Amino acid sequence: MTRKKKKRSVLKTILVILLLLVLAAFIAGYVFTAQQMKGMFKRFDQPAPELTCAYQYDHYQEAYPRQEVSFRSGDNVLKGYIYGLNNDKGVIVFAHGLGGGHDDYFPLITSLVDRGWRIFAYDATGSYSSQGKNTVGLAQSDIDLDRAVSYIENNSVFANMPIFVMGHSWGGYASAAVLNFDHNIKACVSMSGYDTPMAEYCEAADNMFGDKSFIAYPFLWVYNKLHAGRFASYSAVDGINKSDIPVLVIHGDNDEAIKYYGASVIAQQGRIKNQNVEYYTFETEGKDSHNGYFHTSDYLEYYNNELKSKVDELTNKYGDKIPDDETAAFVSSVDKEKFNAINPDVVDMIDAFLSKQLGAVSETEESETATEAAQEETTAEETTAAEETSEEPSEAEETSAEDEGNAE
Repeated sequence: MTRKKKKRSVLKTILVILLLLVLAAFIAGYVFTAQQMKGMFKRFDQPAPELTCAYQYDHYQEAYPRQEVSFRSGDNVLKGYIYGLNNDKGVIVFAHGLGGGHDDYFPLITSLVDRGWRIFAYDATGSYSSQGKNTVGLAQSDIDLDRAVSYIENNSVFANMPIFVMGHSWGGYASAAVLNFDHNIKACVSMSGYDTPMAEYCEAADNMFGDKSFIAYPFLWVYNKLHAGRFASYSAVDGINKSDIPVLVIHGDNDEAIKYYGASVIAQQGRIKNQNVEYYTFETEGKDSHNGYFHTSDYLEYYNNELKSKVDELTNKYGDKIPDDETAAFVSSVDKEKFNAINPDVVDMIDAFLSKQLGAVSETEESETATEAAQEETTAEETTAAEETSEEPSEAEETSAEDEGNAE
């Protein structure tokens, strides 16, 4: 073997080794990322009553009866619940946030039922009463909401009712992203949502790893694509623009989970071309956070004066692994009436926004009915005229008849 051939052989060997090292590093990076995602998107079961401040359904059952239904999302069966069974104002399909279930939003749901709305709320994949080994990822909320709206559209219980979508956080993304599909949705309320799963993955990585987070971006992209497929790249902004329907975007400007000036939907106003979008920013301290605007001012004052020090003490001592007995002791000390009271400003805002669209829906339906009636009338007139014309002999036929009579 000549010296030149030996040199080429060595270079090839080095190149192969480098490629293998790069591949091994990528696999190791992906495995690490997948493990992080596994912890973030684990299954979330409903906590025992003594471990949560939120009222569970037994507290509302007598005043707010519900009908339980089920529908499929991929390989899993999801549980949905219809509230306000006799309300016919319109149906709001509600998508909850990550880490909980629809039960955590009972104060909002029941308040909207009181305003005459029928609510279809469900537990997403891997959440509370629904099937699923885990919650999969950030795009899963859009997949589940797409199936929930399809269920509504094909269920006679909701026949002729205008359909609205509403969601918070994980569900806030879904409520806007689902507008990319061809559903007959009249309006949307997106609360504290992100624009795309990838944007929020990267923002979360930035929070965890600081200026080294860019190293994780390729692995996050692969994870998102592998677990969400075609849903991986759906954008809330694209859905808002494509649908051109009324959309209300709500966000707190001190949101610690989905940054107001970061991955949020509200940060993308320059890209939103839909002229039917309204924005509302909560700026008041306490109500400017990810969940804070759901609470009343009375509760926020109570939290700051009596609960915050206890929460800080437990967090400093145990981090995010507070023992159940410590949690139960804390929960028992909380004024649950105050905790579960809903901020009336939020309810008023959502009710007013959606009710305003009912007028537009009615006007559209009346216009369509009038157009159809006019078309039917025009068709009837054209048919009558055609029949009359066919019954009257033409000038040529009359002349021909006269000629035949003269010949006879």
